[in-house]
Amino acid sequence: MKKFQCYRIIPIFLGVFFFSSILWAKPIKLTYSNFFPPTHIQSKLAQAWCDEIKKRTKGKVVVEYYPGQTLTKSSQVYDGVVSGLSDVGMALFAYTRGRFPVMEAVDLPIGYTSGVQATKVVNEVYNEFKPKELSDTRVMYLHAHGAGLLHTKTKPVRTLEDIKGMKLRGHGTSALVIRALGGTPVSLPMPELYQSLQKGIVQGALYPIEVNKGWRMGEVTDYLTMSTSIAYTSSFYVVMNKGKWNSIPADLQKIISQINLEWIVKHGKAWDESDKAGLKYFKSLGHEVIQLSDAESRRWQNRVAPVIDQYIDKMNKKGFDGKKIVEFVKESLKRNK
Repeated sequence: MKKFQCYRIIPIFLGVFFFSSILWAKPIKLTYSNFFPPTHIQSKLAQAWCDEIKKRTKGKVVVEYYPGQTLTKSSQVYDGVVSGLSDVGMALFAYTRGRFPVMEAVDLPIGYTSGVQATKVVNEVYNEFKPKELSDTRVMYLHAHGAGLLHTKTKPVRTLEDIKGMKLRGHGTSALVIRALGGTPVSLPMPELYQSLQKGIVQGALYPIEVNKGWRMGEVTDYLTMSTSIAYTSSFYVVMNKGKWNSIPADLQKIISQINLEWIVKHGKAWDESDKAGLKYFKSLGHEVIQLSDAESRRWQNRVAPVIDQYIDKMNKKGFDGKKIVEFVKESLKRNK
């Protein structure tokens, strides 16, 4: 009788073990929301990040990628990750202005020269200050584009006087720069800029050169003013829902963290490669690239200096050491030239 009971128990035990193994083997599925269109190099890199995670975790973590605002709009990406609408998200800090005061310092017009440089700066700033503004998500990594420069349609800009009264697209810090230069900033997300330039709603915009090809903006602009002395950047976050991150086993977290470090480098290089392609494309359309004289460049620097001072004052009023943050950004910029 006991032998018979034993034979009955063994199949049950094996069945439970087999079922448990199936449950354990089921992959962890994540969703990833990105505002970049699927054809953009930064979107392709995001897709490659998803593929690399699946490969290195041997299929234990699978990321479903949703580019082009198909899951959440650009201004909703961060909150979407916090609330769980998506597990991972990429967008600009500047699309939710005021939400990330410490990270805003990275976008100041201090003369960025490349995407590699700007990407190193934004990650160094985050690692130095670990701002609480990002504590409700798990930061995967950050990156930032190369020099943000002035592009215009129909009207060339060679001096500060040429900007006066022009309606120019800007967001976050770039909007403050436009106002300081004498223009009228118009807040528009990048996906809406093409038609706005086409229809004359705005006469130009501040953006990195890569946008001319990556977002086809070269088709609707005519002039590029090399305002490099006041070149700003726009920094991007890639974050994961905190609860989702904590649910991933430690060994898989370690793999993802290593991939993140590698992708920081890839994004910085990609920004620079796409800037080169964007400039080549812009020139191929017969458009003009305007070089500012040294004297004119200094005038532009003097005009935007209050933007930096105002940031410091604003941060001091919020209880931060604004000067310390800005000085760290400037030192990081020099260190990574």
